[in-house]
Amino acid sequence: EVTVADLIRDGYGKDKLFLCFVAEVNGKIEGMALIYPRYSTWKGPVIHLEDLIVTKKMRGHGLGNALLTEVVKYGHQQGVKRISWEVLDWNEPAIDFYEKKGAKVMRDWDVVQLDAKGMETYLMSE
Repeated sequence: EVTVADLIRDGYGKDKLFLCFVAEVNGKIEGMALIYPRYSTWKGPVIHLEDLIVTKKMRGHGLGNALLTEVVKYGHQQGVKRISWEVLDWNEPAIDFYEKKGAKVMRDWDVVQLDAKGMETYLMSE
């Protein structure tokens, strides 16, 4: 659904909606971490990590760790109170990686979303 033009506008335009860290190897992007600000009524300013992606061929070479480290450094510099993200329950390598770094995987919380069709259905039910 998102186009390159959308990403350029939203990440690099006047009103930036996200920040992206990239990992380059030999001039080629092999990984990225995309974050955006949120606000918690419990904690205050927080960051959401939307994506942490490393190409298959470069996994296990420290790029994911380097990207996550940059995100954590940025969050710390910005004074945020938390960085949060989702991980699929079957992705045990990622879960192990995050837990070894000190992250808490909150298995008792479920993600709730309304997509465009869901929003229409919701509004029609009112």
